[in-house]
Amino acid sequence: MREPSAVFVQVDPSGELVSPPRAGAEIRWNDGAVEVTATRISRVALRWSEKLPSDALILGDAWERSYGDLQWRHQQPERLLPWYFLAHSGAGTFGMGVDVQPNAFCGWTVDGDGFTLWLDLRNGGGPTLLDGRTLTAAVVRRFDDAGTPWQTLNAAVASMSTRLPARPEPAPVVGANNWYYAYGENFDEKAVLKDASTIVELADGHPVKPFSVVDDGWYPGGIASGGPWDRGTPGVFDDLAGTAAAIKEIGARPGLWFRPLLVREPSTLASKGPHDKPGRALDPSYPEVLDGVRADLQRFKDWGFELVKHDFSTYDVFGAFGPAMGSRLTRDGWQFHDRSRTTAEIILAFYREIRAAADDVVLIGCNTVGHLAAGLVDVQRTGDDTSGRDWERTRKMGVNTLAFRLPQHNRFFTVDADCVPCTPQTPWELNERFLDLVARSGTALFLSIDPAARTERTDRALRDGIRLALNGGAVSDSGIEPADWLVNTTPNVWRAGDDTIRYDWSQPWGADPIG
Repeated sequence: MREPSAVFVQVDPSGELVSPPRAGAEIRWNDGAVEVTATRISRVALRWSEKLPSDALILGDAWERSYGDLQWRHQQPERLLPWYFLAHSGAGTFGMGVDVQPNAFCGWTVDGDGFTLWLDLRNGGGPTLLDGRTLTAAVVRRFDDAGTPWQTLNAAVASMSTRLPARPEPAPVVGANNWYYAYGENFDEKAVLKDASTIVELADGHPVKPFSVVDDGWYPGGIASGGPWDRGTPGVFDDLAGTAAAIKEIGARPGLWFRPLLVREPSTLASKGPHDKPGRALDPSYPEVLDGVRADLQRFKDWGFELVKHDFSTYDVFGAFGPAMGSRLTRDGWQFHDRSRTTAEIILAFYREIRAAADDVVLIGCNTVGHLAAGLVDVQRTGDDTSGRDWERTRKMGVNTLAFRLPQHNRFFTVDADCVPCTPQTPWELNERFLDLVARSGTALFLSIDPAARTERTDRALRDGIRLALNGGAVSDSGIEPADWLVNTTPNVWRAGDDTIRYDWSQPWGADPIG
């Protein structure tokens, strides 16, 4: 890969993007590396001049979860493409990206004359004060054509994760999760144990044990109220160690949800960043916050939980979900307690503490930054929520994220396209198709099964899908791939080896423009 054509530096978030000498910085090339020397830094932009075909289609990733918005699109010069991009035309496919676990938030823009890597090196909404420290911001890679666009994306994802330790052969991740029929309300230990019994019954004696996850709503204060995570709701979950033991006795593996960076009462360790619950979102650059997270993980292990899902941390850091983060990520002006590290470094340290504290507990990251969490979570929720109330969310979010992020599966982490609902409010004939696709893919399969929705037909399909997923899916050596993903954000045609599978995701009136 050749050196960039030009480099630009921004010292303060509100300042100009200028050449290094004008910014009071120095730049030099060193054995294939770009070195910028500055005492404080906000952004660095690296530009490569290279003509692109006018008919090129461009694909990128997302900051955290995707929101039904991953797609190949014609050139849009201001479109920010997080982490990596591919460009496809009649001349073939190529791209650029950065290795996982970088120390900057890295995004690309692409136009007819070239492409630019934007390294966001800020600390919150202000400059990072490096104080003479040398920081490796990112390792940049170029991806050459590997055959088809699908093969090129697979090769690109593999190359960006080569520095991770080899992933052990992952056991299939399959289980029950009550969220999409309970939504954190009107459920108790009895309902959780019913879910465990249901998933064990439908697994039908398979040697791989399924999980049964207690999702949001098990703690005092109700959903979205936050920690401390030291007890369950009185009269509802009085003994969480007993709940975990009972799930194991039924034959499932117990899992638990928590939101590590939100507390119920204002805290002196709170972030100064924007948030709808000011004073209650914790700043992960405080050592005391990380101490608390380690204690939480130890407690969950002591209770007997074998899976922990940590959620909402990107929102609690930035005060926004992925689509609202855009190119600015967060509001200008605020900074972390520790101003000497970039936001990416602080988030990476937070993920590493959770990983180390979890030990052999299976970790699911939700609303976590995929390119930073790679290698630090076992399972990653790669798309926004599906729904047990509105099929359109499942079609838009679930199918889209599976199609466009499937190459990350078993390279960055186990991909989780979110739950397959089985509820009276959603059409089973469509949920059944989503179940079949997820099960075939070999990715994580979680199910929200409302007891009121169970019939002979649903049970038959659920049993078949669960056993297929527990067997590792039905993928061939070449895997399963979306055949029409260049022109369809929720592909209908999929290939697995010599087999072609067609799914109709539409309701009788088509997709819902209101939902």
